[in-house]
Amino acid sequence: MKKLLPFTLLFLLLMACSEEESFQTIETSEFKEYTNAEIDAFIESKTNQGIIFDWQEAPIDMIHSAALASDELVAIGYTVNGQQDLSEVIGTNEELPTEFLQKREDLLNSILESEREFTNNPDLVLKEILPYELDNNIPTLAVRITSPETLIMLESDVNIRYIEPMGYDPQFISGLQHKSSAGCGGNPSSINSGDYTNTSSFNAKIPWNFSNHNIQSAWNSSNGDNISICIIDTGASDSQDNLGSQFTSGNSSSRFIQKYSTKYSGWWWNKKLDSPHDQCGHGTSMAGLAAGPWATDGNAMGAAYKANLVTVRAVEDVVISSSDEKNGVKNALILAGNRSDVKVVSMSIGNIISSGTVKDGIYYAYNRGKLLLAAAGTSTSFTNWAGVIFPANMSQTTAVTGVKAQSSYQRCNTCHSGSKVDFTIQMQRSFSNSRTSLAITKNGNGTSYVSGSSAATATTAGIAALVWATNPSMSRTAVLNRLKQASDIYPSRSSSYGWGNINAQAAVAGTSY
Repeated sequence: MKKLLPFTLLFLLLMACSEEESFQTIETSEFKEYTNAEIDAFIESKTNQGIIFDWQEAPIDMIHSAALASDELVAIGYTVNGQQDLSEVIGTNEELPTEFLQKREDLLNSILESEREFTNNPDLVLKEILPYELDNNIPTLAVRITSPETLIMLESDVNIRYIEPMGYDPQFISGLQHKSSAGCGGNPSSINSGDYTNTSSFNAKIPWNFSNHNIQSAWNSSNGDNISICIIDTGASDSQDNLGSQFTSGNSSSRFIQKYSTKYSGWWWNKKLDSPHDQCGHGTSMAGLAAGPWATDGNAMGAAYKANLVTVRAVEDVVISSSDEKNGVKNALILAGNRSDVKVVSMSIGNIISSGTVKDGIYYAYNRGKLLLAAAGTSTSFTNWAGVIFPANMSQTTAVTGVKAQSSYQRCNTCHSGSKVDFTIQMQRSFSNSRTSLAITKNGNGTSYVSGSSAATATTAGIAALVWATNPSMSRTAVLNRLKQASDIYPSRSSSYGWGNINAQAAVAGTSY
């Protein structure tokens, strides 16, 4: 990877080729009050075309209505000197330069004065409109705003990059999310004996699809040691000892697991940080697929069974929807970005609506050299037609989806596909939708079937760690090139499945498929 330029120098270089963005403002008297149904219809008109919705497409009065209809929080991305595109700038310095901190102070003072006037409350103070700690890494704010005048003021400022209602969740999505349980689960299930093989020592279960990707053969040369994988998801279960006291058992000694939370819960005056404990089960399974131990209890193991593991509870379920979740994912990406030991970040989470807050977090971690793997999308009753979801659709992320175990490419029954997909993992039997990959569970210290692009992404994170462990000084680009060259469609690229299925043994060896 090229040496990163300091934030300020790179900023000035980008300024030379930027175009100042013009804003179309409206008067307060022209503000329309949108109903939830009208807002949802506007969003759905975009997503029905397979487009990831961006709030920059919405008029400012709709953004105001959406904020008031949710938690009144507005996400604001800011800049200096009018530079709008900071995708190559954010993260090149760990902390923001002085001019950005000054711009933040000016913005907060202006917002506070406007809100004092609108609410007729001259005693209003900043802590009453700031639900989270101020971010010294990324130029973004989350502020409680109720005044139309405040939004008009912000929209007219050339140093504002985006304004979004942070917590608005369209009902046409959320109702269907609940039908699919948003990826949560966690109890052990009955496993068909044909869906795993037992290791010769300690009797651990190797998921059937590992052999389809030559993962066992790759273990002859690498097992992921000295590489840290960060799983940004729903956390890690305290009830699963394979992510606790047994993480270093069996053949998985000399490594560590660390558990964090970046997600807050509660309302304004009593908002507090959640525990790292997984309440959903999804994060536990993803951690197990990537780096579950070759343990002594007969459970399913992970692809990189000697890699270090950093789990971050940033979301409640697999859909990044609430203000707390968007702020949580951003902070998790900062955490990963600032750790030199973390090489691979796995995100089996997303939405069909983008978030400027999360985008900025992606830029931060990417510009600090991390390989960001993201799920292309998993759904049972919605968005399967939508193509690759956010943030897997971003150029800074590497999108992964799941396919059936057969010679011709066919996505799994709940998986998304599309031109943004980079890699695929066979994680579903061709003859049975229910016989998928295997991972440890949240409850009962057992094993369960796990599926979708989520499982494919976490498995790829483990394979990437195997590759990186062969030479920890390798750059992200070098690791990606090995993964590409070891995939069975390369050097061609499919319009739906990218470079295709990865051969882990070839990737570790640095040879072609």
